[in-house]
Amino acid sequence: MVGVLQKLSVAWRLGRQAVFRPVVQAGWQHVRNSSHFTYYPDTVPESHVIFGEDVGFGGVFRCTIGLQDKFGKDRVFNTPLCEQGIAGFAIGSAVGGATTIAEMQFADYIFPAFDQIVNEAAKYRYRSGNLFNCGKLTIRAPCGAVGHGGLYHSQSPEAYFSHTPGLKVVVPRGPIKAKGLLLSCIRDDNPCIFLEPKVLYRSAVEMVPTSDYTYPLSSADILLEGEDITLLGWGTQVHVLREVAELAREQLNVSCEVIDLVTILPWDQQTVCNSVKKTGRLIVAHEAPVTSGFGAEIAAAVQSECFLHLEAPVERVCGFDTPFPHIFEPFYLPDKWRCLSAVKKMMNY
Repeated sequence: MVGVLQKLSVAWRLGRQAVFRPVVQAGWQHVRNSSHFTYYPDTVPESHVIFGEDVGFGGVFRCTIGLQDKFGKDRVFNTPLCEQGIAGFAIGSAVGGATTIAEMQFADYIFPAFDQIVNEAAKYRYRSGNLFNCGKLTIRAPCGAVGHGGLYHSQSPEAYFSHTPGLKVVVPRGPIKAKGLLLSCIRDDNPCIFLEPKVLYRSAVEMVPTSDYTYPLSSADILLEGEDITLLGWGTQVHVLREVAELAREQLNVSCEVIDLVTILPWDQQTVCNSVKKTGRLIVAHEAPVTSGFGAEIAAAVQSECFLHLEAPVERVCGFDTPFPHIFEPFYLPDKWRCLSAVKKMMNY
């Protein structure tokens, strides 16, 4: 009986080789085309979705209020409390063809999703040789100080993502700018992180146009022209610097040029350097800790490109190298008085 089974096994192997060898030699295309039909794959319908924790009923800051009633639960919905899952689902949704907006309830909560954003979303196009991408992805996250947020609801994580090619990182300074920049991010061919300074949700009041409009990414705004010193910031800090410019003019007779960087990655180096070449001085201010904050990258670039034009070393006025404090928040922030002191220091250098 064993001999019979061995003979059958040998015969089967020889027969299989005889059948498959010419198929392999001719290529597998022959096998696919030998079917009696041609397969027509389904396509993903064009859609726009937004989701996140509590997004369905408007979110904790009411940014999405009314959207679920208008567009339905299939396009506006809540997610579990899992930022890594939100980011992973968002990447899959964007790769599948949907214009996807994912909300992290606070920018402080984005860190569990860091691997998905940095190693998946940012690299999707590169690793596939441009065969696939998740350029339809925008991640919104409220960031920055709010007056009572403490260490888990006040952080500014823009510098973490500025080290990641493949992403765009944007921070608006107010409602009008926010709408135009958000639409630009949504329509951009690259995954974007849109950081919204949360204190502006209630303190900023502007007449936002109802029409469709966009603002260019990676283009800084010169808000106030000056001759003596350049003040550079983004988000809420822009409004601090505008007040500093007024104080410097009134108290020190110093003319300040105020610039809103707008986009952290890729940033508008040309506009900043042209301003510094004119004024000879630069102060960069941001809420994030000073060590390895994005101000350090700006200072290094300006030092390299504008060295012969500088009248003083580049100055950074930033948060301190501590966790974001609660009751000591006023002492932690780069307020107008700290920035004004930096102006005095640079003018007397």
